[in-house]
Amino acid sequence: MSEAIEVNSSPATLNKKELARQKSQAQILDAAETLFASHGYDGASMNAIATEAKVPKANVLYYFKSKDNLYEAVLERILSNWNLGLIDISVDDDPALSLYRYIHLKVRLACEQPQQSRLFATEVIRGAPYLADYIRQNTRPWFRKKVAVLQAWIDAGKITQVDPSHLLFMIWSSTQYYADYQTEILILQNKLEYEESDIEAITRSTAQLILGGLGLKLPESI
Repeated sequence: MSEAIEVNSSPATLNKKELARQKSQAQILDAAETLFASHGYDGASMNAIATEAKVPKANVLYYFKSKDNLYEAVLERILSNWNLGLIDISVDDDPALSLYRYIHLKVRLACEQPQQSRLFATEVIRGAPYLADYIRQNTRPWFRKKVAVLQAWIDAGKITQVDPSHLLFMIWSSTQYYADYQTEILILQNKLEYEESDIEAITRSTAQLILGGLGLKLPESI
């Protein structure tokens, strides 16, 4: 019956349904991310997530069949967002510009969405019980491709000889620190929250240290 309705629906109706579906899923994922980050996996119930998302629990179970399934979807969305900054880099790109843009994205995510970094860190510290397969199947191929590009830049003499794997690890650790230890940083700097000027200052300082170590200068514009 539902298939017949879909077949007879106009494109406009289908678009509205798809937009409604995407909106509902995004609400649920946002709510789940917040509660998993603040209460942990065990402390976040499906009922609480539905309440936070302002949708019936049946809607949560319709899109995500179980708590495990929802938790995995939240983590996978986080990793997918984090990987965007380097997704299109190639051997022919300017290393300074590409790396600066990636550092800037990572700093912005750390400052504006710190709970994502904390949730991911907690999962990995636990041994990545829900994320190990995703990391192997999705993140590892992505990682190897980026390492290959970095190595090509090294071989071409565009950047200093370094271990490309550890270069990526350094970028991750130095930017995500501003999420995982946000409370300490804000207290030390006598701030209530990060401001846009902080994001730019953190980006510039971090990029200056990393790019400088690679024999690169900061790009004049991004």
